[in-house]
Amino acid sequence: MALRILQVDAFTDRPFAGNPAAVCILPRPADPTWMQNVAREMNLSETAFLHAEGDGYRLRWFTPVVEVDLCGHATLAAAHVLWEEGHLPRDRQARFQTRSGLLTADRGGEWIELDFPATGPAPAALPAGLLAALGGGRGVTPGYVGKTRFDYLLEIGSEAAVRAVQPDFPALASVEARGIIVTARASTPGFDFVSRFFAPRAGVAEDPVTGSAHCALGPYWEGRLGKGDFVAFQASARGGTVRVRVLGERVRLGGRAVTVLRGELAAA
Repeated sequence: MALRILQVDAFTDRPFAGNPAAVCILPRPADPTWMQNVAREMNLSETAFLHAEGDGYRLRWFTPVVEVDLCGHATLAAAHVLWEEGHLPRDRQARFQTRSGLLTADRGGEWIELDFPATGPAPAALPAGLLAALGGGRGVTPGYVGKTRFDYLLEIGSEAAVRAVQPDFPALASVEARGIIVTARASTPGFDFVSRFFAPRAGVAEDPVTGSAHCALGPYWEGRLGKGDFVAFQASARGGTVRVRVLGERVRLGGRAVTVLRGELAAA
């Protein structure tokens, strides 16, 4: 029997913006090699696979080259599909068992709010070659360098500098981390901070909107700005808006989503 697969643009309210994720709801657990092959075929930053388990779903995320431990936009996309396709009543919480423990999603009008672990950075030394790989001669002078469970986080001087970063991706892939977060205080009205996220080591040169990066950005900017509620913008070419609420060791991430494609996996 062919399996349905959907493509959802997450952290946006319009098609062809935000971060696209493929979502496949399985009747039972699947072979990881097959899931990796499907993710490679879809060639998106993440493909999410889920199947019913207990009072919720088992959820796994794959880039085109690796399985990852935490992904925000594909979790948001998965919750969106569960409600939009009638797998869950619209007033019921979506519950996911993952490599990062229990994650939940709740609807609030057009918005979906994810409950994720906080992964705030600790100060760290700048890895050899990182600044040059980010274009250190073009305004990428970090005022802060930190390391999270997954990534390096660099605060640089301005939103304009964040938008102007032009990485050398082969060089960036030599840095031993899942990805690199570059951030600055926002100058665009209505936003608190902006960021970009690069993960060539995980097969994603630049991720359009990265929920899991905001698990680090929220706690970091809480310390910098003295508040715990933010509206953030990820300044990739596609762009996307993330509401961030820091609650101790947890972070609430709010976003919208839109389905752009429905199909079947003929080679399931």
